[in-house]
Amino acid sequence: MNEPVWCDLYPVLRQLPAPLAQRFADCQPLTVPAGAVLFDVHQPCQGFPLVTAGSIRVVKPAANGRELPLYRVVPGESCIITTSCLLGHADYNARGIADTESTLVLLPRDLFDQLLDQPAFRSFVFNLFSERIADLMQLVEEVAFRKLDQRLAGLLLGKGHTIHATHQQLADELGSVREMVSRLLKNFAEQGLVRLGREQVEILDPAGLRRITAI
Repeated sequence: MNEPVWCDLYPVLRQLPAPLAQRFADCQPLTVPAGAVLFDVHQPCQGFPLVTAGSIRVVKPAANGRELPLYRVVPGESCIITTSCLLGHADYNARGIADTESTLVLLPRDLFDQLLDQPAFRSFVFNLFSERIADLMQLVEEVAFRKLDQRLAGLLLGKGHTIHATHQQLADELGSVREMVSRLLKNFAEQGLVRLGREQVEILDPAGLRRITAI
């Protein structure tokens, strides 16, 4: 394992006592392809993941096949749903998918339990937990109190002048369905706010989109 890379991304590892640091060093990194399902609903939790490359998308799947995006795990972070499952000795209630080819190391449950006895590691885990809970509360507020056209306009504004994505990909990010997003995009185009192309959306009137987000 390339320890400097891991320690640069997760500085808390430098504070581990030698025996635990050696156990971490003995864990083998795992590289998975884009689209790989790392965990799924009702599966038991196998360990605590630390990511050095790529991105893991965590979603809540519904019985009708739709998915509500919850958050992404990028290098330097970890997954609070995994943390919750480990702490509560529960199975997963969400799905984790590799957005791109990703590299991670999975700390075994017993090692995770030992690391929690270390104040620095425990603080690292619960600080991440706190930050992610705040993000999820914002997501709940978005879904509960903002209309889909407002959320779509905000999503487009956050992706630059030209968005290279399919309508399905945009719908997935919003936890909606392609048909509704396509209808709203067509409406935006008719208003002169965007120009639609093959798997792309060009922003023509960012001020107009901002007005929609503020309605």
